[in-house]
Amino acid sequence: MSIILQTPVTGPAAWCGDDLAGDTTWIHYLSAQAIAALDAALAHLQQQGLAFPNFTQADFPLPAFFRTELAQHADTLENGRGFVLLRGLPVARYSDEQISAIYYGIGLNLGQPVRQNPRGDLLGLVMNVGDKTQKTTRVYETNSYLPYHTDPSDVVGLLCVRKAKEGGLSSLVSVGAIYNEILRTHPELLGLYYRQWYCAHLCETGTEPGLTPIFSYHQGKLTCRYLRQYLELGHEMRNLPLTPVEVQALDVFDHAMHMPALRLDMMLEPGDMQFANNYAVLHSRNGFEDHDVPQQRRKLLRLWLKMPNARALAPEFPGRNGFAAPEAQAQAA
Repeated sequence: MSIILQTPVTGPAAWCGDDLAGDTTWIHYLSAQAIAALDAALAHLQQQGLAFPNFTQADFPLPAFFRTELAQHADTLENGRGFVLLRGLPVARYSDEQISAIYYGIGLNLGQPVRQNPRGDLLGLVMNVGDKTQKTTRVYETNSYLPYHTDPSDVVGLLCVRKAKEGGLSSLVSVGAIYNEILRTHPELLGLYYRQWYCAHLCETGTEPGLTPIFSYHQGKLTCRYLRQYLELGHEMRNLPLTPVEVQALDVFDHAMHMPALRLDMMLEPGDMQFANNYAVLHSRNGFEDHDVPQQRRKLLRLWLKMPNARALAPEFPGRNGFAAPEAQAQAA
């Protein structure tokens, strides 16, 4: 069972953005050898007449050195800072179908891609294509500010295909750093984050909100799940309004996660692949102005990965990796 951690989080997972100023060790450049290996894997896939998403890891073979590098990145995601950036995929040389195949192939060699919505999508299209006047529109489908949050998978990956005309800055913040700030300023509130909160999800219509704590400390690791909008909506759906002290706890959490000293901002360039551990890092994006020409508009591809080296979760912290396949949902209904 989870216990309440009453001492500061230490180690590489408790990084602060200010501490990483001028430090680029979290950026890993793809070597010419690595790019050649991806090209060879893509050629092998195409020779078999296969394309995204209808292939397996065996259909996209990467050499031992590349698999070793991906294993090292997986270790960093789970036991290090909780995020990595791979830079230099030459996206301009590939078609959209080839980019999807390469990114999905990397995902298959890093973990297991999982479905991101009830439709069963294995790659999410992050573009300004949604109607902001509709409540059901997901924020990542617009050009609006995307609040800090975690996704329902072990790891989230983003591949930048095109940048916006202006804005669209990506931002990460360490769960450990947020926790240490709350412990320093409002230790009396800690117990509230460990209690069960009702959490909704806009993708899941007709389902009851589930229960989850915000923080969990289990087997030496601090784990977090957070998106304030879904917590508020979950309690609204259950007709259980948040109490003043619960609202205060969320306000304190939000204040900590927005502190400039804690966050790390980065502009994802075309060919950048950002991976973050959803239990250890919250991610966000500011608003942006897009190009008028649709073919030039900001475009990212999103992966949700179930990881082979993922941490054990406390019984009261429900683990989740994406959505069931559409056919499984239909059978369950």
